[in-house]
Amino acid sequence: MSAVPVSTKPLPVPPTLVSFIAFDYGEKRTGVAVGNRLMGTAQPQGSIHAQGDARFAQIALRLKEWQPDGIVIGVPYHPDGASHENTARAKKFGRQLNGRFNLPVFEVDERYSTTEALSQGAKDADAASACIILEQFLRSL
Repeated sequence: MSAVPVSTKPLPVPPTLVSFIAFDYGEKRTGVAVGNRLMGTAQPQGSIHAQGDARFAQIALRLKEWQPDGIVIGVPYHPDGASHENTARAKKFGRQLNGRFNLPVFEVDERYSTTEALSQGAKDADAASACIILEQFLRSL
């Protein structure tokens, strides 16, 4: 099985891709949200508090439970749009997801998603941020 390419720029999302899972990657915590293009909404699903293979084991369980058609990841940038260390980490995470789970991965600029989540009073800012990232992606469809 060959890996499905990771989208690094906005590409048309085939209409056959309906359900998505989103990740707000962090070195210690990864927020999770699910949603679909039919409703155009997303729901936070908590955060994964694991690293390395343990993180991917938790992701595998979420993928089995939700069976999404695609994965959306938030990619952070500086306010001026410049890349930084976490930009590279998030992109690597996306490539790893694609390689391990053979699902298309779409990147979303996640600038200010955590700030927005916190301003909305989120108890789990990482999951709320993943939800914001996914809703932004769904609106772009």
